[in-house]
Amino acid sequence: MAIESDVLVIGGGLAGLTSALAAAQADIDVRLVTYKQSTLQQASGLVDVLGYRPNGDGPISNPFEAIPSLPVEHPYQTVGVDAVRTALSLFDEVTDYAGSHTDANALIPTHGGTIKPTARYPQSACAGIASDNRPMLLVGFDSITDFDAPLAADHLTSTGVPFDVRGVTIQFPGDLSADAKVTRYAKLLDTNGDVTVSETGGGGHRPARDALADRVKIYLDDETRVGFPAVLGDANAATVRATLGTSLGADVFEVPMGPPSLPGLRLEDQLFDALSDAGGFIESGNPVIDYTDDGSGTVEKVIVERNGAEIPMRAEQYILATGGLVGKGVESNREGVYEPIFGCHVAHDADRYEWFDEAVFGEHSFARFGVDTDTTLRPVDESGNIEFENLRAAGAVLGGYDYAAEKSASGVSIATGYTAGMNAATTVAQTNNVS
Repeated sequence: MAIESDVLVIGGGLAGLTSALAAAQADIDVRLVTYKQSTLQQASGLVDVLGYRPNGDGPISNPFEAIPSLPVEHPYQTVGVDAVRTALSLFDEVTDYAGSHTDANALIPTHGGTIKPTARYPQSACAGIASDNRPMLLVGFDSITDFDAPLAADHLTSTGVPFDVRGVTIQFPGDLSADAKVTRYAKLLDTNGDVTVSETGGGGHRPARDALADRVKIYLDDETRVGFPAVLGDANAATVRATLGTSLGADVFEVPMGPPSLPGLRLEDQLFDALSDAGGFIESGNPVIDYTDDGSGTVEKVIVERNGAEIPMRAEQYILATGGLVGKGVESNREGVYEPIFGCHVAHDADRYEWFDEAVFGEHSFARFGVDTDTTLRPVDESGNIEFENLRAAGAVLGGYDYAAEKSASGVSIATGYTAGMNAATTVAQTNNVS
């Protein structure tokens, strides 16, 4: 017997979570099925709407003003500017992110010393915003080699930021191993557990936050804000920053890092909590491996593999949010490019050499591979015909845009996820009213 719901979302990333949340808040029975842990742990935690134009021009000051000039095949053109705004309002409602006070992009320093335009950003990054002219001290840990604070400071200075910035590298207090995971740093600061420190003359113990602040104080000059790698706690991150800030007499912020990303994991927790609060059901760790249809373009059910057993799941509406080439929502072989669950059409040149540009940073067509849709995000075939009446696609599985070059991944996921979820919920409601 099949497990039933009104809307079944396949994929637990930003697009899947947003679509499930939008449908659940519309009082629709929603089930989200995701195979692997969300890709949010691989993300910086910043939410970009549009940082650069497809031709590379930028950074863009106001992404909402730039959206209408995007190519017609871009997902933003499919859903429209108003849907982008409404979707972000839903995001703002269920998270504690900053940036909703303005349409303009914020400029946030990254761990490489670059400046990234972004529309929404964690509270932990607020004090590091590049439009602030206060002097900044960046603090790196010698055991976290991904963040070279002095080098990042030099790079920031070379970009012409309107503030003085220095970088120092210190040893993180305690006896964490050189290859400790970022979650170990976060947990130690979360609990404020005692660590062994050498400053007391060979083996004293101090709370971790106090010991860290003491090691930074000696490097402070006139800086009124201090940036650390994004490892400052998890469950108690705000408290960790506040405690360090009080000890240092400066505003403390986190510099977004590469994977694994604690800001990304914190965002994932907020979205999963919001979906649960809205009544959505979440099942993780089990892949969708197949589907059946009624022969006339309607998905009847999908098959989920659970501990070696094939479990049928049935819904009135389905949302495909499995990611792009990176997330395995789009795959390729010597025969071509394809969407692996439903076999949705993915436009691509038959000549594999045409998938790439000769220039390393050229316009690679593979970056825009994905499912094409109609105006309601239903996948269409090569002739533009709807492939499945009750299936919609959202997020990186969509084609027509290069999210890495545009810095638009999160925005597209949120906007198309919201639109897919609301379209699915509206269709279910209309069907139920008719019946």
